[in-house]
Amino acid sequence: MSKMLEEVRQQPEALERTLKMGLRSAKALRGHFEAHPPRMVQIVARGTSDNAAEFARYLIEITTGIPASLAAPSVVTLYHSRVNLDGVAVVGISQSGESTDVNAVLEDARKSGAFTIGITNEPDSAMTNIAAQTILVRAGKEKSVAATKTYTGQLLAMYLLAHALGGNVDLEDLRQLPACAASALGTEKAIAELAPRYRFMNRSITVGRGLNYANALEFALKMIETSYVLTGRFSAADLMHGPVALLEDSLPAFVFAPPGVTGPSIATVLERLDSVKADTLVITDARNKKLASKTARCVQLAWTANFRNDLADLYTPIPYIIPAQLFAGHLAVIKGLDPDKPRSLTKVTRTI
Repeated sequence: MSKMLEEVRQQPEALERTLKMGLRSAKALRGHFEAHPPRMVQIVARGTSDNAAEFARYLIEITTGIPASLAAPSVVTLYHSRVNLDGVAVVGISQSGESTDVNAVLEDARKSGAFTIGITNEPDSAMTNIAAQTILVRAGKEKSVAATKTYTGQLLAMYLLAHALGGNVDLEDLRQLPACAASALGTEKAIAELAPRYRFMNRSITVGRGLNYANALEFALKMIETSYVLTGRFSAADLMHGPVALLEDSLPAFVFAPPGVTGPSIATVLERLDSVKADTLVITDARNKKLASKTARCVQLAWTANFRNDLADLYTPIPYIIPAQLFAGHLAVIKGLDPDKPRSLTKVTRTI
């Protein structure tokens, strides 16, 4: 059994630990931000952590109204440009806490007047020494090169950060997320039955919108690194511009389709995929009954959570990525590949 699939299954407990231990950090950060509200938030990351950063950008702006952006590390590490970050909160995200360019940006940001925050799974890493404050992911040691439980832990840390920033993120809602993750694991049997259909797939697309756009990025990355499937990853809106020309008969397309405000644009994409006879697999949940009945292949999560926030998709990213992780892991095994040790990759990647 692959370590990747084992670690996917560990996520409910990892999320429970991250939330329990992270509440103290969130409380301290909330006190800081009440006294020193930031004029904007800048986030810096690479790889899977960069996909979590994309999620954070949406989450922070949606729930707090504070402008958020993604940093380009090369501005600091290659061009040596000094950016005025006075009054800005700069957040570094790294599973290992040892990403050299991410840490370089954090260190430069501190010198440029920013308040720095580190999000990492390693409490004794370089990042925790550089950042003024940290929110630790408590995923435990991640042995597979393909990140899974650290990604969802980072998403949970972003909810805690949004709460600390005064955002509309309720702690009682967050306490339901480990159970949502456990429920999402119930899709594994269906995923294992679907995966052999894609044994010979060598290209595909993933599609999401809004808060689940990050999951489209992450699902694609998992298939690229574990099964070497060339995967285009798109926002539902961006797809309908130039990339729509890619769509054709039998093209594998994987679509995140939560209920809520993104529904109409996702429906437009699904109609277009259907019109060209693409091979579409939809990830949704039990609240989307009409969609599930119209889709030939659909992974439907059970949904028993009752969140206080009225945004239907606000808390879907963590449970929705789990079927995608399971799919990538099972597909790699079916292809005769080792998802734990992708070629040319190591667990810690250091770039400048």
